[in-house]
Amino acid sequence: MADPSSYRPKPGQIPDSPGVYRFRDEHRRVIYVGKAKSLRQRLANYFQDLSGLHPRTRTMVTTAASVEWTVVSTEVEALQLEYSWIKEYDPRFNVKYRDDKSYPYLAVTMNEEFPRVQVMRGHKKKGVRYFGPYAHAWAIRDTVDLLLRVFPVRTCSAGVFKNAARTGRPCLLGYIGKCSAPCVGRVSAEEHGELSEEFCDFMAGRTGTYLRRLEKQMMEAAEEMEYERAARLRDDIEALKKAMEKNAVVLADATDADLIAVAEDELEAAVQIFHVRGGRVRGQRGWVTDKVEDVTTGALVEHALQQLYGEERGDSVPKEVLVPALPEPVEPVQEWLTERRGSNVSLRIPQRGDKKALMETVERNAQQALVLHKTRRASDLTTRSRALEEIAEALDLDSAPLRIECYDISHLQGDDVVASMVVFEDGLQRKSEYRRFQIKGFEGQDDVRSMHEVITRRFRRYIAEKERTGEWTDGENALADTPGTSLADAPLTDAGEAPLTSSLKDDDGRPKRFAYPPQLVVVDGGQPQVAAAKRALDELGIDDIAVCGLAKRLEEVWVPDDDDPVVLPRSSEGLYLLQRVRDEAHRFAITYQRTKRAKRFRAGPLDEVPGLGETRKQALIKHFGSVKRLRAATIEQICEVPGIGRKTAETIAVALARAASPAPAVNTATGEIIDDEEPDTTAGSPGDPVTTGAPEERRGQET
Repeated sequence: MADPSSYRPKPGQIPDSPGVYRFRDEHRRVIYVGKAKSLRQRLANYFQDLSGLHPRTRTMVTTAASVEWTVVSTEVEALQLEYSWIKEYDPRFNVKYRDDKSYPYLAVTMNEEFPRVQVMRGHKKKGVRYFGPYAHAWAIRDTVDLLLRVFPVRTCSAGVFKNAARTGRPCLLGYIGKCSAPCVGRVSAEEHGELSEEFCDFMAGRTGTYLRRLEKQMMEAAEEMEYERAARLRDDIEALKKAMEKNAVVLADATDADLIAVAEDELEAAVQIFHVRGGRVRGQRGWVTDKVEDVTTGALVEHALQQLYGEERGDSVPKEVLVPALPEPVEPVQEWLTERRGSNVSLRIPQRGDKKALMETVERNAQQALVLHKTRRASDLTTRSRALEEIAEALDLDSAPLRIECYDISHLQGDDVVASMVVFEDGLQRKSEYRRFQIKGFEGQDDVRSMHEVITRRFRRYIAEKERTGEWTDGENALADTPGTSLADAPLTDAGEAPLTSSLKDDDGRPKRFAYPPQLVVVDGGQPQVAAAKRALDELGIDDIAVCGLAKRLEEVWVPDDDDPVVLPRSSEGLYLLQRVRDEAHRFAITYQRTKRAKRFRAGPLDEVPGLGETRKQALIKHFGSVKRLRAATIEQICEVPGIGRKTAETIAVALARAASPAPAVNTATGEIIDDEEPDTTAGSPGDPVTTGAPEERRGQET
């Protein structure tokens, strides 16, 4: 590990001008390439106190052994040189999107005497027109098959072409009219070239003119009574329309644009691109990258733009590029794109309308791509086994943690505090074992105390099952020695769950979800949360379950009674698994918290009535029309609602009487209180107390 001060340039050596810099390691390998508007200011950031640097940046500067730079005239030149050096040196600490060579393109080899239409992958070749990329090669073949009856362009390989020219016999496509057969001289090279140009124009989105021309020819053939020719033209038009239907219209104004979306977490980012030409989605592709350096969303967008358009010229760069965040600064990037296209390019964030809606679709695709990437890694048996072994080794466990439980706390500024428990068995989600908790021991925001309560409640249930079966010998003493942890405590989770002393087995004899102990408890947080979880287990007398915490900021693994975290390698499968467990717990918790918050916002007076379900609440509102009329109703009137008995009606009347009455409306001109509705004559005045007697009885009492 090198000391950055050993190769730090002397004051005044670094110029205060735009440029590109390279960090090299002790073997002279380039490990990082960057650009800067001011080399002096940018490089000074790398040579500050190491404790102030991001961990990834700190690793880079301690790995490097030297730094060098190249001065350029403008920021655009710096952008171009940075792209060239990244492609040349492939630095390990730069953002590198995983190659998209697997994406197939529809290619037309316009650089040949007789252009050929084919599926192509890999690097783009000079003189070849590309369309796409497509998700599948069969989608290209389906499209080409529809278009060949209208544009019978050559699709055969060089060997087949030469053999047909030698024998004087075309291939099958030539006989059925799906190839113009230039191999046997049916058309000249010039005529075939014009046919290829028309094919490219149609694929580029210039479809309207060609369809109108065919329709005109069809009508002329019909007027001249050349019905067979008119029928062929009709079928050609249908084939072209069918090919166009494969690309749905997404932007009504025939826009040419590329939409780029980014989904990211702490270590990885997924990029999705939609290519829209003529208002239709003509292609889609995506990449996943490791975030080896500390980068913003704008920087990820900039790297994506470099990879997308670094080798492109002319119309391959669209007029409009829509992104989720702008690079900083944006002017050099926009100028670079304009230079590559040869005309002005708009780089912006969509704010409203169809483009905003389409961007949301692209963002969903990016999110799905990132989830799918992580799931693919986790679904492989070998990968999961290695991940569990790495976790066991890092945490010094006796065996691989085949069952992992993770807990997370969620709230909104101290309101609706909830917790989640997710379970992974053999490295895979076990959703049937997930549980949700309401924090009941106190009110307010205290994640540490909440974590202690949740762990205590969960494992108290586990101890109860062990006591019931006679497997727990010290459990009673452990519970007795712990203040406030008797089996008669409040229910474990939400209302409606069985109490602790109930049977923990289902009807078929299978143990319920809290009967299984985990080998590892993971909490979302750092040292305080880990200490709280460990303290809860110790108070219950449980000493055979390992505990750790995963802190979000630096992805550090904390263990009890240790001042330093366990740092797993960034590419560790064990770290990936812990992240997935933590992220799933966070998702499950925040979903529950949002549900409770929405329910609380929608709550009304009837929600305070114990035992009154949603169906009967709706029946009451439907019968009376409003809560105000229900509040003014008598017990007998409430009992008229189907499903409402007298006891329930009395409970409803009492609950509504206790609820605060809405403020009366006031006429601002006269100061008069306005009553929207005349009260029912049997209900008394709005201010009268609600009693449970009949109307005659109430009148007698009032007198």
